[in-house]
Amino acid sequence: MVYVRDEGSVFDAPIDTVWKYLQSDDDHGESHKGRRNMDRKSLGENTVMLSWEQDINGKWIRMSNRLTFHPPIGFFVEPLEGPMAGSKFFNYYIPKGKQTEVVVVGDWNSKTIPPAELEKAVWANLEKIYSEDSAGLKTFRAKA
Repeated sequence: MVYVRDEGSVFDAPIDTVWKYLQSDDDHGESHKGRRNMDRKSLGENTVMLSWEQDINGKWIRMSNRLTFHPPIGFFVEPLEGPMAGSKFFNYYIPKGKQTEVVVVGDWNSKTIPPAELEKAVWANLEKIYSEDSAGLKTFRAKA
């Protein structure tokens, strides 16, 4: 298990725009590259199951996450399938006027990534997701 706390990243959008983007399957879902066969199922008022296939090193891997949203504070993620299954982390947001700070904190586990490589893999994935969301938010704002 690896504990990670990622602070200091900032989206160039106010918090209400960040939440609208996160709730838009067409905009948010499409921003993450290397995914196919996306599926979103509601499990309750604030909980959804997201499933997809992810291209990881040329192989399509089945992924699924249970997400519980707590707007405008953040959302809890539980990967259920994929290399990070068994992990638990929380993304939370701090309003900064026309910007929104992003903080991610949690414990990551993996049955497929060796322990010595897990922390590096977590940081690489967080950077990838942040970069894709930053670009997706920029496009989302331009359309509004």
